Amino acid sequence: MNRRVDIQSRQLLADGFFRLEEVVLRHERLDGSMSEPMSRMSLERGDGAAILLHDPDRQVVTLVRQFRYPTWEHGPGWTLELVAGVIEAGREPEHVARAEAREEAGYHVNELESLGAFYLTPGGSSERIFLYYAAVNSAMRVDEGGGLAHEGEDIEIIEMAEDDVWRALDDHRITDAKTLVGLMWLRLRRFS
Repeated sequence: MNRRVDIQSRQLLADGFFRLEEVVLRHERLDGSMSEPMSRMSLERGDGAAILLHDPDRQVVTLVRQFRYPTWEHGPGWTLELVAGVIEAGREPEHVARAEAREEAGYHVNELESLGAFYLTPGGSSERIFLYYAAVNSAMRVDEGGGLAHEGEDIEIIEMAEDDVWRALDDHRITDAKTLVGLMWLRLRRFS
């Protein structure tokens, strides 16, 4: 479904680690008419790649916990997440997923299964997450992990038994969207 969009003006409000853009636009409505002009903002932060590291023999999932300032005010501040990273210009999502698996969790991963891509907050941000699954085992753990100190990363590696993961989902202790998507996919896969 391609509908018309008329961008009438565009203003860059911030251009640092993130870009914040405000546009005035009109868009084609469901009845075919054009909307009145409206102001909309978009946070441009780039795309990310995330990887669900799962040891099917041990029935363990490897997650990471790190401080996330935007979650501090409403809690928890330190979030339990899948391994993930920003896709910089010129890099492919699967390469980023592999690199982050090693940097954050210490795993050397070759084979990835794509679980798709999705927008996290399409009402305000252009960010997409490319999500992957990798079956791992202890022989694939080649580094300590924990992130890159020069990037300010201070990452705790958490190995959780599947039963503990399911309880964490049921108790709403996991609040990161990409992690919820990945773990719910695994739960459906394990019990279907």
